[in-house]
Amino acid sequence: MKILLTAIIIQASAMIFPYAATAQTHSLLLAESPQEYFTEETESEWLGHASACMLAVKMSGDTVVCAGSRKMLIPASTMKTITTGLALHSLGADYRFETRLGYSGRISGGTLYGDLYIIGGGDPTLGSRNHIAEPLDRTFSAWRTMLSKAGIRKIEGRIIGDNRFFDRIAEIDSWQWNDIGTYYGAGVSGLSFNENMQNINVTPGEAPGTPVKVRTGYPEMPWMEYTFSCTTGEAGTGNSLYMFTSPFSPVGEMRGTFAIDRKTKTEQVANKFPAYTCAWHFMKYLAGCGISCSKGAADLGTVFGVPENERAPEDSLRIIGSTFSPELAGIVSETNHESNNMYAETLFKTLGKEYCGTGTYESALTAVEGLLKELGTGIPEGSHITDGSGLSRQNSISPEFMCGFLKAMMDSPAFGTYAESLPAPGSPGTLIYCMREYPSDVKARIRMKSGSMTGVRCYCGYIIPTEGSRDDTIVFSIMVNNYFGSPSRLQSFLDRTIYLMATVN
Repeated sequence: MKILLTAIIIQASAMIFPYAATAQTHSLLLAESPQEYFTEETESEWLGHASACMLAVKMSGDTVVCAGSRKMLIPASTMKTITTGLALHSLGADYRFETRLGYSGRISGGTLYGDLYIIGGGDPTLGSRNHIAEPLDRTFSAWRTMLSKAGIRKIEGRIIGDNRFFDRIAEIDSWQWNDIGTYYGAGVSGLSFNENMQNINVTPGEAPGTPVKVRTGYPEMPWMEYTFSCTTGEAGTGNSLYMFTSPFSPVGEMRGTFAIDRKTKTEQVANKFPAYTCAWHFMKYLAGCGISCSKGAADLGTVFGVPENERAPEDSLRIIGSTFSPELAGIVSETNHESNNMYAETLFKTLGKEYCGTGTYESALTAVEGLLKELGTGIPEGSHITDGSGLSRQNSISPEFMCGFLKAMMDSPAFGTYAESLPAPGSPGTLIYCMREYPSDVKARIRMKSGSMTGVRCYCGYIIPTEGSRDDTIVFSIMVNNYFGSPSRLQSFLDRTIYLMATVN
């Protein structure tokens, strides 16, 4: 499939795609126009009160569906298609995040009289149990080898988690409060650890109204003081658990209910002290190897931070080695398949760091604006890009803008990798249950990203022709906002709309 997708941009001439139409394909209402179907449904009583708009065009310029294509709506996680595309286009598929080890002070007789710094470079996979990440023991072993080669067998000082690669603002202020305590609202750090989250296992109590049974898991964080005011809910009430925490104090409170008919579940909550967590776990690892650290772990924050006058300037540190993240291509693929907000926000801030020299949200926005101009799209008047993941409800773009970006990416040298990073309906990740009733040969020709939050459901991506030229490739964006009806009915409508586009003549 990768060869075929890459060939779309390499070859302008016609080529044949090996997807044979099946009898099942032809039996599913091929005669119905996607334009007529979309218009009829969006004007119906069940959907008419929502805001629904769409654009689907061929690379040749022919319009397949157009309905309110210039309306500005919340894109949710389809915003990640822009962030990941710009990251691949700007940084390259083989870009890697670097984490360095350095020290202040001096080494004498096997003892470091000073502080050991773990200098973050934005790696979002460090300490993660994600399948693309380097196992933590292997990373820590590599760091220990660096200490050994530097002649360090004891530390008379601290191990400091240094997160100065980005600024200290982990999330933007337009994210909802109940989101920032969850794994998907964990935010970013110059030195991340386990995707800046902690596992907490929850089990319903003996009866509705009784406390939920909880047990904290990986990574170990003994400094956190948690309050669990959550209770067991009635059968059928689902899971409404949220953790509330902040970077200003090592406390957190889990609120909400967990239905009595639910099975034990691992809740992933935000860890607002990732740099400290990394330093603490490395200190514990070294202790197991017989390397002591007299002053313990620290970071550069306000809770566990080293006093300002005791922090070594980054350019004064003596570097003893580095480790690297997986290649950007793998991180982008995981971002788009699993809709990983933390990865997307890391890429967003990295664009600012690489393009402007500072890892802030302000510089990220400047970088995005500049890169979009470089691609020839720019940001249309009325659009509003706030973050890289789409978690903010202040993001506002149109299907026309999204399709323009997708078309521009087809001319980027990174397009082959980019297209491969977008999942097909039914593939592992957020699209696993998408278009379940439709033929596999049709779904195999679709690469797209989903986006959803309360009241919002969006899709955008590419439809590859069964045979023909690059010009027959369809780019599309569907956006539905302010819909609070049956989720399954909306999903059926979106699935069929996409199917009809994929089978248009």
